Amino acid sequence: MMKLSAGDKFLQVIIYATLLLLGFITLYPFWNSLVISFNMGSDTALGGITFWPRSPTLDNYEVVFRDSRIGHAFLISIMRTIVGTTLSVMFTAILAYGLSRHELMGRKIYMVFCIITMYFSGGLIPTFLLLREFGMMDTFWVLVIPGMISVYNMIIFRTFFLGLPAGLVESARIDGCNHIGVLTRIILPISGPVVATLSLFTAVYHWNDWFSASIYINNPDLIPIQTLLKQILNSNIVTDQLQKAIGSSAAAQDRLALVQSVTSKSLIMATTMVATLPIIMVYPFLQKYFVKGVLIGSLKE
Repeated sequence: MMKLSAGDKFLQVIIYATLLLLGFITLYPFWNSLVISFNMGSDTALGGITFWPRSPTLDNYEVVFRDSRIGHAFLISIMRTIVGTTLSVMFTAILAYGLSRHELMGRKIYMVFCIITMYFSGGLIPTFLLLREFGMMDTFWVLVIPGMISVYNMIIFRTFFLGLPAGLVESARIDGCNHIGVLTRIILPISGPVVATLSLFTAVYHWNDWFSASIYINNPDLIPIQTLLKQILNSNIVTDQLQKAIGSSAAAQDRLALVQSVTSKSLIMATTMVATLPIIMVYPFLQKYFVKGVLIGSLKE
């Protein structure tokens, strides 16, 4: 092992200290929100909650899960993430495969048209009018179809496909396989890291997106969890949740202590954790593909 000089050791100390500081700055807000969500709201209002709950309680989460809107919005987000990610990765891969084939006439022109959409768009109002004309307003598909093709993801897919040996496609074509068969039976099975990485990108987008539903959805039964969380932050919906926690007048006395321990801030933090933790739990399963998939799909051309 090479012996490090004093200057190199000092530089390593600076690098590790900087990384630790950046890691702390990044993780502390999330950890503090988690701590507040498990702390009694009336105690949190006194201040001083930093790294550990001072008065641990599950009352905040009890109030959250008593609201049926939370569960329904959670289900909508799960459905949107699964359906949206599946369709987006599938159709983006099909587009990328087509643009990677040298025999496609005018493929460079098509590629230019795709790249232009990354820098210019019709704007929010034309998009709203277009989706309304298609009859997609207040439907589940308005959350899925507009984001079904990602040009950025398509470029990563296409770059990876261009780096594959041409003999793979040629041998499959000789054996009588059509282009759909080549893509589904040959190309995609060996594209695991890229598919996993872009699936993660797409899933995070669909799970975290609150803006689309706030513009295109008026039906409360179709609102995803992130949009509902935004409404909680901007309205008095917290009061409604507390009222539901109280229940009927016969049970009012039994729930009085619960309501007194919950505040708007603690309830918002608990709802934030419920909306955030599921997508965070996906990362460990795809982490091993993450860096490899991005590098494979971006360095070859």
